[in-house]
Amino acid sequence: MSKEVVSADAAPEAIGPYSQAIKADGFVFASGQIALDPDTGEMVSGGVQPETERVLENIKAVLAAAGTSLEKVVQSTVYLADMAEFPAMNEIYARYFPARLSVPLTSREMFALWRRMSMTVAMMAKMRTYLSEPNRSRGRRNAATSKTAAALIEARDT
Repeated sequence: MSKEVVSADAAPEAIGPYSQAIKADGFVFASGQIALDPDTGEMVSGGVQPETERVLENIKAVLAAAGTSLEKVVQSTVYLADMAEFPAMNEIYARYFPARLSVPLTSREMFALWRRMSMTVAMMAKMRTYLSEPNRSRGRRNAATSKTAAALIEARDT
């Protein structure tokens, strides 16, 4: 399995010994994002709604740097400092994931979040996948089969 580190200039830099995301086997595993403004390095103020918007914009930038998007997210975990804020968080979250894009969502209350933020989000997203290089190089018949399979996979993923 190959892994590739993802780094997005439009999202806050990792502030520890981790990366913003890893691409592996056709998936993107994004690290939890917090409401840091990538331009100022400061936490967004105003409560859970502006924090949710900043976090999702940060994740959107990381996914774009990985070659994917929110539309390809297959799982999302939200950690809230206070579950009473779930409706306010979900109002913003629903703008990024309308019903047609809905993904499995796990929400958990998490105490002592870093820098006293209200929430954080972690996601996984599927990338377009194509047959591996060895399968493409076995002759004309397999090359044609690989092109057909790649077209079917691409059609399925769009």
